[in-house]
Amino acid sequence: MTLPLMPKATAVWLVENTGLTFEQIAEFCGMHPLEIQGIADGEVAIGIVGIDPIAASQLTREEIARCEADRKARLQLLKKDLPQIVQQAKGGRYTPIAKRQDKPSAIAWLLRHHQELTDAQVGHLLGTTKSTIQKVRDRSHWDMQNIKPTSPVMLGLCSQVALDDAIEKAARVAERRRKESERAKRRAERARAEAEAAATQPAEQPSE
Repeated sequence: MTLPLMPKATAVWLVENTGLTFEQIAEFCGMHPLEIQGIADGEVAIGIVGIDPIAASQLTREEIARCEADRKARLQLLKKDLPQIVQQAKGGRYTPIAKRQDKPSAIAWLLRHHQELTDAQVGHLLGTTKSTIQKVRDRSHWDMQNIKPTSPVMLGLCSQVALDDAIEKAARVAERRRKESERAKRRAERARAEAEAAATQPAEQPSE
């Protein structure tokens, strides 16, 4: 079965914007209904920005409406030639020359939607440099007027799996830092309380 270009991001959008059942969304996106329920509960696909399958020419509004009206109906993906990602087994990832001009648009999209990603992660995903990322961030890139934030998966610059993996790693790092910050705060509060308690204790009287 052919799946939409960005299954998990598409599932997020369908959960948030349609009345389709979990089973209908799961089958269309190649996922398990429990994963779709997890998305609805905010436990799965945290940080993933939903992708509109209508704007991506993968579904029509009429098709969604048809399946919303019939819970047994199944969504039919519009046939479209999708970009294929060429990967190498070894060595650095090669980006076709025709797609290199799309990198700034992909960088802009990641900076807008996934600020939790580090420059190193963005560079690894897209095969670009920190210098280029910084120029897009501070809008000093030479072609800034033509840069339109676009998903790197839609542009064929990285896979959805690679993007999801980077987002999940960034989320784990952020959560670890949050917990470390909370522990440090508790230690500081405990030390301050102990210091205040020691300061309020009466001085020990000398024995005669």
